[in-house]
Amino acid sequence: MLLEVLQRYWGYDGFRPLQEEAMRSVLDGRDSVVVLPTGGGKSLCYQAPAMCLEGLAVVVSPLISLMKDQVDALVSNGIPAAFVNSTQTGSERSRVADDLRGGRIRLLYVSPEKLVQDRMIEFLKDLNVSTFAIDEAHCVSEWGHDFRPEYRQLNLLRENFPTLGLHAYTATATERVREDIVKSLGLRQPDMLVGAFDRPNLIYKVERRKSGLAQVREVLDRHKGESGIIYCTTRADVDKLSCELNGQDFQTLPYHAGMPDDERRRNQESFIEERCDIIVATVAFGMGIDKSNVRFVIHYGMPKALENYQQESGRSGRDGLEAECVLLYSGSEMVRWRNMIGESSPGPAREAAFQSLEAMTGFATGVTCRHKSLVNYFGQDLLADSCGACDVCLGQLDLVEDSLVIGQKILSSIFRQDQRFGSDYTAMVLKGSKEQRVLQNGHDQLSTYGLLADAPQKSIRDWVEQLVGQKFLRKEGEYNVLKITDNGWKLLRGEVTPKLLKPATATKEKRRAAVIADSWDGVDRGLFDSLRDLRRMKAGAMNVPAYIVFSDTTLRDMARRRPTTIAGFHSVKGVGEKKLADFGEEFITHIVHYCQQHAVETDTIPPDPSAKITIVDYEAEEAGPNVSALAAFRLFREGKSVTEVANLMSRATSTVAGYLSDFIRHDGVADPSPWVPAELIPRIEAAVRKHGCDRMRPVFDELNGEVSYELIRPVLDCVRVRMHFGVEQELKVGS
Repeated sequence: MLLEVLQRYWGYDGFRPLQEEAMRSVLDGRDSVVVLPTGGGKSLCYQAPAMCLEGLAVVVSPLISLMKDQVDALVSNGIPAAFVNSTQTGSERSRVADDLRGGRIRLLYVSPEKLVQDRMIEFLKDLNVSTFAIDEAHCVSEWGHDFRPEYRQLNLLRENFPTLGLHAYTATATERVREDIVKSLGLRQPDMLVGAFDRPNLIYKVERRKSGLAQVREVLDRHKGESGIIYCTTRADVDKLSCELNGQDFQTLPYHAGMPDDERRRNQESFIEERCDIIVATVAFGMGIDKSNVRFVIHYGMPKALENYQQESGRSGRDGLEAECVLLYSGSEMVRWRNMIGESSPGPAREAAFQSLEAMTGFATGVTCRHKSLVNYFGQDLLADSCGACDVCLGQLDLVEDSLVIGQKILSSIFRQDQRFGSDYTAMVLKGSKEQRVLQNGHDQLSTYGLLADAPQKSIRDWVEQLVGQKFLRKEGEYNVLKITDNGWKLLRGEVTPKLLKPATATKEKRRAAVIADSWDGVDRGLFDSLRDLRRMKAGAMNVPAYIVFSDTTLRDMARRRPTTIAGFHSVKGVGEKKLADFGEEFITHIVHYCQQHAVETDTIPPDPSAKITIVDYEAEEAGPNVSALAAFRLFREGKSVTEVANLMSRATSTVAGYLSDFIRHDGVADPSPWVPAELIPRIEAAVRKHGCDRMRPVFDELNGEVSYELIRPVLDCVRVRMHFGVEQELKVGS
């Protein structure tokens, strides 16, 4: 059933790691905590089983933009979904409420603030809710990097829906945060599913920020025509960097909380809809963006926590294709973050923030594999000796000869400076600088003055930071003065050896052959670019983001397979039934025309002859029932039961129950006896007359839970039909 749903709605023929286990937890009604990296397919873990279960799945989503994007994507796949938030008009909310009461919605997205309101809780109690999914669940925990008090109130779900499964999903949670999630939400012996944190398609690079603009340009030049995000730590940096890049013929847009709401929204939409490739933003940008084809993320400043960095850099390459993540850091940012945390209120949150900052600093200044550093922080290990996807493992950094001697010279100078100065000053002394401060302090007379005169001062500064990252030194106080640690004294005695790195003199970059070669293998790049243009045009006409039409992964597979038939197009990864119906003919025609024009071979990978292909006419609801519904209507007219129709059409019974409800209204059916046992009809009708037609839950309770919603709904629909035609009096509650 799950694989059938994946193929039908999403065009996938298999599961990613832990997806099937997570989906089974939902289907079996067991609580679960699911931790999968960004791009690991978390959303499918609750979306797919929702299409297998009877009733409504409720999804807690923290940001309005994220709700809209996910609902748009679901609807584009043929899945009835909706959201409720403050941007909607009263009539829009009423329409959603009517659809929910009528059982026409399978997934409902709602914010935590809205969900914990008494009115919403009572409203949901009257619906046939199947499960609750809590996205961005790390917001529950005080130990997390993004604690939100309103998430703590979600334990109301356990109190009000004690029999339903609660499922928490996040991309970033340490063991302590996971434990806090379980406790705070009141989860009962949950399935704990923690995926591998490594994102092998991401190429991590770290540089100390020097000529910041030039460093950013280097990255942009490698990604011309591709989507990317540049994160800055301040609004001023956003405005300045965006303006400077635009002045150098790059097309960028700014995004931060200080901008007018309309301008911020327009800029975000321009980026999502691919009218602009580059967004320069504060960290407020991205959490609500479900854009899969971001090819690079630049941090023009160090985030305050390694969890933030993992999440923000993880917004690239969500389609599984290669992407580049570049971190530009400076020592002043470390000081600023430390001071800001120190000014916050004491407690678990501050302690956790200091620990996260220390981990972030270690990542930035460290000299070990970046992938390994990240997964180690989250309690996992990287089995491979070399990730092949970071500056350390790609050979962009060389091990410094005589690291022990250089480390001892640096620490000796710090000792002779009475451990009262910072990194920049220490580098000047070791370089033999004639700066006035050095001369005034008499440090040109130190035995360590000019000891590293042959090395660039920038390299000396980098080595100092590396020694901090390896815990031979620590920084203290407002001015970040350097202090020698216990481990540093061991280094001075020659008992331990640091690992110091410098930029490779000649690049030995091996570029991640497996990832990059595989993702482009057999792809006609010209056709891929042409398909991107077609996708952009279709998305503009539909007023949706381009990736909702097709992802880059799907376009690459099209440009690799170059299908000319419906069967061939349906074999493309990411082409489900609805997208086959919506776009198949036009994209096939485009592929055929391109291949003829450029003499390119077509149908390079024949479709699986055993694959089941179903062409469904997904028309808009207001245009009338779709082809599947009409087929069900014919069977209902023959007196077939819901189960019989479900078996004949290979559909979920919940889907067919929805068809039956539509059929009763469409044909004006007044007698429910073909689908409900005759002895139950009077009991159900009596309960309906007592409580009215608006809600099924009071009717269900009146019948002591002995009659299922699937049997109540046809009777209620038939009563509504009789009322419409004046055969039955207008019902009033309690009449």
